[in-house]
This record gives sequence, C-alpha cells and structure tokens, in this order.
Amino acid sequence: MSEAISALAETKGLTEDALLHVLVDALASAYKRRPDAADEVVVEVNPETMEFSFIGYDVDEDGNWVNERDDTPKKEEMGRIAAQTFRQVMSQRIREVESDRKFEEYANREGDIVTGIIQRTDTRYTLLDLGRAEALLPQAEQVPFERPAQGERQKAYIVEVRRTPKGPQIVVSRTHPGLIKRLFELEVPEIADGIVEIKACAREPGHRTKIAVWSNDHNVDPVGACVGARGGRVRMVVNEMRGEKIDIVPFSEDLPDFVAKALSPAKVTQVIISDDGTQADVIVPDHQLSLAIGREGQNARLAARLTGVRVDIRSETQYAEGIPSGGRDQEEVDYADGQWVANKETGEMEWHASDGTVISESAWQDQQAAEAAAARQAARDAEDAADAAEAAGGSAVSDAADASAGSESEVAAGSHAPLDDLAIAPDGFPIKGNADSMKYHEPDGQWFESAVAEIWFDTAASAEAAGYTKAGSSD
Repeated sequence: MSEAISALAETKGLTEDALLHVLVDALASAYKRRPDAADEVVVEVNPETMEFSFIGYDVDEDGNWVNERDDTPKKEEMGRIAAQTFRQVMSQRIREVESDRKFEEYANREGDIVTGIIQRTDTRYTLLDLGRAEALLPQAEQVPFERPAQGERQKAYIVEVRRTPKGPQIVVSRTHPGLIKRLFELEVPEIADGIVEIKACAREPGHRTKIAVWSNDHNVDPVGACVGARGGRVRMVVNEMRGEKIDIVPFSEDLPDFVAKALSPAKVTQVIISDDGTQADVIVPDHQLSLAIGREGQNARLAARLTGVRVDIRSETQYAEGIPSGGRDQEEVDYADGQWVANKETGEMEWHASDGTVISESAWQDQQAAEAAAARQAARDAEDAADAAEAAGGSAVSDAADASAGSESEVAAGSHAPLDDLAIAPDGFPIKGNADSMKYHEPDGQWFESAVAEIWFDTAASAEAAGYTKAGSSD
C-alpha cells in the first residue's frame, strides 16, 4: 500500500501527505454508501502501517455528534458500490488537488516569463503547452502579422491566472512591455543581479521598442551591457521577438537630457521643457527632422511614452522663423498622440494619451458632440450678426440710390447709377448662390439682395477705377 501511494504521488506530481488526505476523503464517502453506516464518520490513517480506522458518530436533533464508536468495516464488507464510489471520489479529489496545485504554482508567477509549445492556433486564441498546464494567448495579446507554426517553441509573458471550474486558466501575452524586460533579464546578467535597471519601456509590438537603462555602478556601461559583445545579447532578444527593432538609450534624471537621448538615433540641438514639465519643445537640425519624427511619427511617439512628456519637434529653420511643430498654425496643430486600448474589465475602448490622461470612448464621443454643438451655435450666431449688418448696409444703399436718382447732374466715373433692370447685374458682378437666397456679390466682400441692389457702377471700367475687381480674379 505504501509503495502504491508513493508511485501514485510521483505520477500525479503530488506529495504523499496530500494524496493521503484524498484517500481519507474517498474512504469516508465510500463508507457512507453502506446500509448501516453512521451519520458521520472520521477516517484516520497511520502513514507507517497504512492501517485505517473509522470512528462513527450519530447526530442528535441539535446537530451534535454523539455516540462515538469504532465502526471500522472489513474489506469484504465494503461491497461493489462502495468500491465504485471510492474510485470516483478518489479520481475527482486527485483532479481537484492537481488543479489547486497548478493554480498556486502559476498564481505567484504573474509578471513572469514562460516557454511553451504551440498546440493550436485559430482566429480567437493560441494554446501553449507549458508541460503540466496550458496557457491561453488571446488574439489581442498577439503581435500583428506574427504567425508561428504549430509545434514551435515560444516565450510569453504571464498577465493573469484565473480559477475556473475546468482548472486554472493562464493568460499570456506577446505584446506586453514586460516581456521585453524579462527577456533582457534572461540575456543580461547585470540586470538579473540588479547592477543595471530598466527604468522605462515603450513599445509598439511587432515594429519598434525603446528602453531606458540605468547603472547603479559607475564602472558599468548600461547600454553596453545590454547590447553585449558585437551585439550578441540584444540580438538574442530581437530574434525572440521576430525581428522587432529595439533602441537602448541611457536613462537620465535630467529631463531635457533624457528627452534628447530618447529621440535617438536623431541628434538634438536643444530641448525646452514647459513650466509644468509636461511638454518638451525639441529643436533638431534640418536634415535630422524626418529622422527625429520617424516613420508615421513612430520615433517621436515612442520617445513621448518613454519620457512621459509630450514631444513637439521642429527644425532649426522652423524655430528661427517661429513656425510651430508640423509647420502649421498653432490652432491647427493636432497633439492627439496616444492609442486606443480596450479596458479588460468593461471591454470599452479607452484613449490613452501620451501625457498620461485616459478617457473612455463614450466620454470622448460626448466631448466631440458638445464641441460640434458649440461650433454649430457659434456659426448660427455669426450668420445672424452678418444678416443684421447686411440689412443695415442695404438700407443705406437704398437711401443713396434715391438721392442719386433725384439728381439731374451727370454721373461721374466711379460713382453709382440706377439700374434699368434689377434682375441683371452689371458686367463683372456675378450672382452667386447663398443658403438664404440668390444675392448680388461685390468683390469687396459685401452681399446685396436683389431687392435693395438699386444702384451699380455705370460700367465695369468705372468699377475698376473705384478699386473693385472683376469676378474670377484673385480677390
């Protein structure tokens, strides 16, 4: 019996003490299937002699255990039903103990790195065989365009361990920045020993990663320790990440210096930090501008995440001419640097800006709707003001027309004269569409409704002499 317990414990990966507890529970369940069994029973086992004793109890009306007695049955008295019950309970208890052991083993390893063999891959998730357990790699935690083959070994980062009725569920990730940190700990002994620290990490999975390293020993170069001889150490990490580019920059407590180094490989001329320390205005040589910004702004975006400040990049020429970053007016500059991230608890998308602010998608939509409503109201107010000014100007024009029509003097060049047909505008003054009605247009920017456009210049030449331009010109 002792040898059987030892062999079973070794096979299931359990301790003999845990297996004996399972055995006792199974025997108690089998005992209660006997016709003359006591109400309650306590099973005891001697681990040295493997002798079992059954102490039976009766339960009174108040729920107390009474009438203690030795009710150890003989082996031949247990019967077939009791034997089947023992076998079922034994198997179930062993599975429960194995599940608890796996959960306890991996629950303490959240934030650690594991190596597994790819079992199955579909559009929803990938299963990794870790040996005694399976890990779930969801589609959201996979690197875009990374398609590993079945049976291939792959490293992943444990982000969560869940307890489920079917056993522990281990959720791993290939996109988490912690994966880069753990891989460098495996490859760089100085990081494992605490001599070199990874202070910050910014990553766009599958494309590029920036890490900032710091040395606690002034005799150790943190960047050189991570790169290794002829780049051997960082090459191992790059190979594991399927060719993802990794930039290693030295960490600095001086924020302007740190921002300049974070924009590597671009060379920075000057860094101006705002008073609140949330924005950095970076000046680079003209030929370094595209390199500092990176493809689709990737280098600047990663530098902002690495340093925790918003980064605005300008060339030396733009800085000298007072042109803001991007070469646009200040009100046109879009600083929406960040990314949309799904909330793991609610599932709602959230905007994580580079300055650290987080806003939910619903709140963002409400904000956009409020801004649009305010813009529409401002446009209506401006239109009402323009109509009021237009009406006042039209009345003044009508008064001038009446005065001119009553005069018998000759019309001079550049003056206004009555029109014979108000529906026909003079040459050079077209009729243009308006949201309200068809209106005459004077090239100086004023609009006159046909009802009040009673006077015009007598000829196009006189209009030009008065400073007006013909339709279709630059004005």
